[in-house]
Amino acid sequence: MRPSPSARPALNIFGMGEAGGRVPRSQEDRELEHRRLIELLNELRVALTGVQIMFAFLLTVPFTQRFAHVTKFQRYVYFVTLLCAAVSVAFLIAPSAHHRILFRRHQKHSLVMLGSTLMIVGLLFLALAMTGVILLITDVLFKTATVVAVTASLGSLYAVLWWVLPLVRRIRGEVSEPHP
Repeated sequence: MRPSPSARPALNIFGMGEAGGRVPRSQEDRELEHRRLIELLNELRVALTGVQIMFAFLLTVPFTQRFAHVTKFQRYVYFVTLLCAAVSVAFLIAPSAHHRILFRRHQKHSLVMLGSTLMIVGLLFLALAMTGVILLITDVLFKTATVVAVTASLGSLYAVLWWVLPLVRRIRGEVSEPHP
């Protein structure tokens, strides 16, 4: 039988006990940490593919003939969007870099916790970059009312699907699988 969470020694964010030493964990706990890290890295692969494609697109835009004719507003939107994509790439790649540098240092728990935070921030900047791309493209193609409607709708869609729905479930305390 597995001990209750309250019966286990408390760990800080580095997976250490109060005295600073490693707290012995069961094989089951180590397997759970390993599985969580694998899940995080797989989720990062999905997000990184999208941000890398968008970043590559953004890098080519200034070298097109039409870019010379963009408005000052479009130029600023482009630059902010490019920066958001670059920041997103930094945050989304960071967990993989941390994992590689800390490989075999028995820090999977802290890697998963930090990696999850970095991924959430990276997704925020990805949503901002994607919204910026939509704003830029619709501003080139359509009038202001369409630009506002489309950009606000897609920005809201990202916010609801990526943050609002999961946060509502988290606040409600919904659990669909047993706690380890």
